Amino acid sequence: MRALLVRGLVAGAVAGLFAALFAWAVAEPAVDAAIGYEAAKEAAAGSAGAPEVVPRALQKTLGLATATTVYGAAVGGLFALAFALSWRRLLGGGPGRAALTLAAIAFVVVFLVPFLKYPANPPAVGDPESIDRRTALFVTMIWISIAASVAAVRAAQAVRRRWQHALSPAGGRLLAALGYAAIVAAAALALPAIRELPRDFPATTLWSFRIGSVGTQAVLWAVLGAAFAEAAERLLAGRSLWFGSVSARTGRAGVAADTSRSGGGP
Repeated sequence: MRALLVRGLVAGAVAGLFAALFAWAVAEPAVDAAIGYEAAKEAAAGSAGAPEVVPRALQKTLGLATATTVYGAAVGGLFALAFALSWRRLLGGGPGRAALTLAAIAFVVVFLVPFLKYPANPPAVGDPESIDRRTALFVTMIWISIAASVAAVRAAQAVRRRWQHALSPAGGRLLAALGYAAIVAAAALALPAIRELPRDFPATTLWSFRIGSVGTQAVLWAVLGAAFAEAAERLLAGRSLWFGSVSARTGRAGVAADTSRSGGGP
């Protein structure tokens, strides 16, 4: 477990750096445009804006890189734990392929589905007094999405155990996906909507920011999945990666001990 966790932390930190580069190139120009829009509105109203505590140039360079790297490392550690628990029981196949599959699923469940319900707005736009409510609703949608994925998989497994000869593995995965979609769709309809964008806010700026937000997360999860897949494959093969050589016997035994507790394939 420790070997996988360390590799997850490092892979996540690397993914965070790549995500920072993408965000700096794609999302930050939209943030600058949104800040300019807000400043223009305040100037037209004759009110002075809030003083800049941290210079904008520092925010979108060193601050951005630090935040995404720390966030990526934390996500990578959780990813490694999730991989150890789900590889043999749910994902199956080789560790590299399983890591890539898990990263794709996590991107959809942890980010994309909650984002579709509560898409991100540029930081200078919206009511500052409602930020706690917006954050709480977004986090609620994340937890609902995660819980729905777990419930859907468990339900599909129960159905397969009962009708083992009537439902193929592919059918079980399809059933889990449909169950997940039904749960999150019901939750999205039940949770309140938030509409705070001014009517005159530039649509191109909003579109660019949201594309940048999705792209940043996509880069994070793609690099995390690829880096962790390579690390897991090397660990099992006993090849060195980052921290010196690992014997094949130790690598296989350590990962097998972590994953075999969860049982067989899907």
